[in-house]
Amino acid sequence: MRNTGYLLIGLLLLISCKNATSDVDEAVVEQTEEQARQLRHVVLFSFKETATPAEVEKIEAAFANLAVEIDEIKAFEWGLNNSPENLNKGFTHCFFVTFTSEQDRDTYLVHPKHQEFGAMLGPVLEDVLVVDYWKQ
Repeated sequence: MRNTGYLLIGLLLLISCKNATSDVDEAVVEQTEEQARQLRHVVLFSFKETATPAEVEKIEAAFANLAVEIDEIKAFEWGLNNSPENLNKGFTHCFFVTFTSEQDRDTYLVHPKHQEFGAMLGPVLEDVLVVDYWKQ
């Protein structure tokens, strides 16, 4: 009888551990799906030869500030081209903006702060290239 009791207790523990593991697995899957659902907005800039370093720095800071001013932006990073391949076609700056939906991206595009930023670019920007994609 004692062995049957131990067996019963062991089975109950096993089942409860299995359920707890299942709950953790589901939470990990949900977290992974949320992380995977990222819309990337890649923006490349080339600046006019007449753009001063101070003007370029002002653009860099203003773009970075959009991540603070626009809630739909989930992540932001940027950097300068340093590829030795010389295939950048004059693009020197890469900005990487992350959204969780196309609706968030679309809200960002028409946001007044984004529009103000776009207006700043005219005098100093030579060219821009934009590519959006869903993280795979």
